[in-house]
Amino acid sequence: MDNDSELTISCLAPSIRRKKLSPVELTQFLLERISRLQPVINAYITVSAESALAQARRLEKEITKGRYRGVLHGIPISLKDLFYTKGIRTTAGSRILEDFIPTENAAVVDRLIASGCILLGKTNLHEFAYGATNINPHYGPVRNPWNPNCISGGSSGGSAASVVSAQAIASFGTDTGGSIRIPSSACGCVGLKPTYGRLPLDGVIPLSGTLDHAGPLSRCVLDAAFLLDAVAEPGLWSYNRTPAGGKIQKDVRSYKIGIPRQYFFDCVQPDVRQAVLAAVEVFQGLGATVREVNLKGMEETARLAADITGAEALAFHEKWLQEKSLDYGEDVRSRLEQSRTLTATAYIQSLQRKIDYAREFVKALNSVRLLVAPTLPVAAPAIGRNEVKIGRASEDVRLALLRLTRPANLAGLPAISVPCGFSAQQLPIGMQLIGRPFDEAGVLQAAYAYECATPWHRRFPLEPSNLRGSSSL
Repeated sequence: MDNDSELTISCLAPSIRRKKLSPVELTQFLLERISRLQPVINAYITVSAESALAQARRLEKEITKGRYRGVLHGIPISLKDLFYTKGIRTTAGSRILEDFIPTENAAVVDRLIASGCILLGKTNLHEFAYGATNINPHYGPVRNPWNPNCISGGSSGGSAASVVSAQAIASFGTDTGGSIRIPSSACGCVGLKPTYGRLPLDGVIPLSGTLDHAGPLSRCVLDAAFLLDAVAEPGLWSYNRTPAGGKIQKDVRSYKIGIPRQYFFDCVQPDVRQAVLAAVEVFQGLGATVREVNLKGMEETARLAADITGAEALAFHEKWLQEKSLDYGEDVRSRLEQSRTLTATAYIQSLQRKIDYAREFVKALNSVRLLVAPTLPVAAPAIGRNEVKIGRASEDVRLALLRLTRPANLAGLPAISVPCGFSAQQLPIGMQLIGRPFDEAGVLQAAYAYECATPWHRRFPLEPSNLRGSSSL
């Protein structure tokens, strides 16, 4: 490929189907990029080169024999290192599981493989997915492809970085408080968190069972739809496109889009505010109706999410925390230890309040098809920074990164982050679209309409000059 923006499922699949592009050739190209970029970006924990090439050869033979599985046939992807992969180690970004090799795949992985995906490897993440920066004490930080001195965002930072730097065509991650959308915004790709329960979590190492979601990270909205179609629970979703690909409807003239009056725009960097409000104007230009909506109780999200996540994470980690506490990184161990002070009463009350809160959120969506907001209040901070400046105020980096994404997790609503601009420092800015329960189709349609009307999905970072090579497709 002469243009990085063409490294998408929707662009590659027709060539693979017509035998103009070999899955083996594509896999070799990506493995070579991983080899060159891994020392700088650190997107991967494990690269499964031999098994990836073996998969590619088998899939190529299937095509020559006339068996084509569909649009994902021969597409190389990465997986966040929380998903069980048979015969390939699954570390969860931890020292505790550094040698764990599952004997079966996660349900999502089985479905991706059955659809024809090729697994390139397992991506780096915040330890046990319990953090938002992707600074990992055991495997090193994932670095932002636009500026390696900045964080990728987390916890699915390796997945986002691998997609944006073309070390994978797409990836799958998990999202408990924003862990798909945060790195998608920070690195400049599409990240979709489906409705709670839309995708199976069997074989995914949990952080918080009542808040965990799995979802795709991709270079464009259409690719996210293809990936969702491959793994969603039968009967809950159907994209039903032809193997060569199709197009989501991009007509949003019937859409009513809500801008929250409270919380989401209260404390964001000027570059972010300007980019998201400019995106709203794009929707208006496409014929959508935009109105303000009230959202109450957003200030509670940090406490509710912290209580629920902390209690459920502690329940999963209790035995290891007693026996191997020093094997945890300091930030994750400290967070787990702090959860010991949470009472059962407080946990149950938080779960009850979560239900009430979700009802309020859905009520706000009765008058609009979806909500638009910044994904993050800031562009990607520098690695090692503990605070970020927003106007004259300073805020803890982790709290800032989670502040605008947690609400959709607590409500279990579908939400997507799409690129909508760049900061003055040339770092990506993401816009978040939050939809009604199980209305992924509506969220994707709006995101696709915006994407088609703007250039951001075609912008990808150049490799650092000392890593550029001559290989191309």
